[in-house]
Amino acid sequence: MSGKTLSTGQVENVHKQPRSGVILSITAWVVGLMFVSPVLWMILTSFHSEPDAATNPPSFGAPLTLEGYRSFFESGPWPSLINSVMASVVSTLLVLVLAFPAAYALSIRPVRKWSDVLFFLLSTKFLPIVAGLLPIYLFAKKVGMLDNIWLLIVFYTVMNLPIAIWMLRSFLAEVPSEMLEAAEVDGAGLILTLRKVVAPVVMPGLASAALICFIFSWNELLFARVLTGTVSQTAPVYLTGFVTSQGLFLAKVCAASLVVSLPVLVAGFAAQDKLVQGLSMGAVR
Repeated sequence: MSGKTLSTGQVENVHKQPRSGVILSITAWVVGLMFVSPVLWMILTSFHSEPDAATNPPSFGAPLTLEGYRSFFESGPWPSLINSVMASVVSTLLVLVLAFPAAYALSIRPVRKWSDVLFFLLSTKFLPIVAGLLPIYLFAKKVGMLDNIWLLIVFYTVMNLPIAIWMLRSFLAEVPSEMLEAAEVDGAGLILTLRKVVAPVVMPGLASAALICFIFSWNELLFARVLTGTVSQTAPVYLTGFVTSQGLFLAKVCAASLVVSLPVLVAGFAAQDKLVQGLSMGAVR
């Protein structure tokens, strides 16, 4: 016989490999369902009436209704939703405008002591937000900026800027130096090089950084809760108003939570391919 005969151990390994693959697949599905089950439960509860949503154990066969969504939209959530959109979108754009050239200077055109600069940016995330809440509140009160959406935009920009710089720096480090040298030979200035040469190459990184900054800004609650009132109230703060000590509110809270989560879900699905590509490109060196 010209073929090689497999030993007993090799035969056992051949049979074990498909079995281990099936076990890993089942485990992955179980873990995935564990993570997504609270979201599915929230969606189901949002279509129940308040008495059915409050039953214990939960009632799976309860009739479906849009009462929770009707109550949410009748309560007037649009100003809060518009405030959240404005704060998240504007702060994300400001973060990209500031982080892109900063990451360029720290990766492609390194400044002096660039490692110290990166450590300083990272150190700004060490301080718990609660520790700086009182000084920020007193400062905002002193300058008359309480309940002002532009104050939230400034703080969201400052909070997300270090994260965006760290992310974009890893992406910009992958840009071939030959492209920059060719742009320099053609007489392109810094702004033109960033806009026409570097930006298209690191577009997945820009998309992933923008999405993460948008999610962080949209979900932020502590600063918005303390620094805003009725004029600049954001959607997460408005959402907490449905939790009361009187009456049933579970179905309405689930409906409101689903509506408030939709912009983040839509943005995530829209930029899913660029997010995965950007994160993988920044992680592999």
